[in-house]
Amino acid sequence: MKVLTYGEMLLRLRAPLHERLLQSNYLETTVGGSEANVAISLANYGMDASYLSIVPDNALARHGIGELRRYGVNTDKVIYKPGRLGLYFIEDGSGYLPSKVVYDRAYSAMSLAGPSDIDWDAVLEGIDLLHISGITLSLSESLTELSLEGIREAKKRDIQVSCDLNYRKNLWKYGADPKKVMAECLNNTDIIIANDEDIFCTTGIEVGPDEKLTCETIQKAFPNVRVIAMNNVKNNKDGSLGWYAGVYSKGEYYASRVYEIYNYVDRVGGGDAFAAALLYGLDYYDGLKDAVEFATAASCLKFSIVGDYNRISVSDAENLIASGENSSLQR
Repeated sequence: MKVLTYGEMLLRLRAPLHERLLQSNYLETTVGGSEANVAISLANYGMDASYLSIVPDNALARHGIGELRRYGVNTDKVIYKPGRLGLYFIEDGSGYLPSKVVYDRAYSAMSLAGPSDIDWDAVLEGIDLLHISGITLSLSESLTELSLEGIREAKKRDIQVSCDLNYRKNLWKYGADPKKVMAECLNNTDIIIANDEDIFCTTGIEVGPDEKLTCETIQKAFPNVRVIAMNNVKNNKDGSLGWYAGVYSKGEYYASRVYEIYNYVDRVGGGDAFAAALLYGLDYYDGLKDAVEFATAASCLKFSIVGDYNRISVSDAENLIASGENSSLQR
C-alpha cells in the first residue's frame, strides 16, 4: 500500500532536563509535525510512504526534508513557496507541573497556502491512502479549503482517506467552527483515529464507558467511515501512564491490553505513533485485534524515545507484544 501523508512540517525546540522553557540557556531541536511523524514510522515499517507539505526554500526546511529522506520517506511531492517554517516550543512537565506547548506557526508557508496551490492529479497518482490530521485543518481558512479539496479529490479516485482528529484548541484561531469543518472532512473519510477529547471537540459526541457504543454512534453520524480507532491515556496517581486503545469496524470492536508506562521520557508524538502503526496493522495483519495490539505496543514504545517521531521497527513492537513487559538487555 502506498501512503501519502499531508500536513505541516515543524521544527520543535525543547527545554532540556525538565527545565522551564526560558530557564535553559539552550534548546534542543527536532524535526516534527503530525503527518511527518506518521510518514517516518510507516517508512520504518517498510511501507511505501510519501510526504506532502508546503515549506519555505531555506536551510531549516531543507534540514527537515533531509531528515525524512534519511528514514526512507519519499519527499518528491514537497512544494516550496514563500513564508516561514512553523515552530513550536515545549517544556516537559514533572509531578504536578504539566507539560506545556507554545506554538509559533503564524504566516508559515503551509498556512498561507490555498486552493489551486497543489496539483492533486500529480500528487495523488499511484497513491492508495491519503492521511491527514485535524491540525492541518485548523491553521487557516485558505489551507482548510485546499485540504478539503484534496480529500474530495482523493475520494473521486477511490483513494482511502484516514484522519487523525488531533484537536488543538490553541490552533483553531481563524474563526471556523471545528465541528463544521471536521464534519465535511469526516464525510469523506474511511478511517478515524482519535482520543476522547478529539471526538467530543470535533464531533460533539461524548465518549461513554461503552466505547463500542460510542463508535457505533460515530459511524451513524458519518456513515462513510469504516474504521474507528480510539487511543486513551490514563494519568495514574503514582505518576505512571495507562496506555491502551480500541478499534471498531463493521460491528466488531476490540480493545488492546493496557500498558503501564513508568519513567517515560517524551509524550509528544504518541498519538502519531499510534496512527502510523494502526495504518500498518490494518494493511499487514488479518484482523482488527492484531492491528490494534500492534498499534498500541508500537505507540507505547514511543514514550521511551525523545523527539516527535517513533524510531522503532516492526520487530520492536512485536517483541513487546510477545513478552508483555520491558525486555532485558539484548546482547
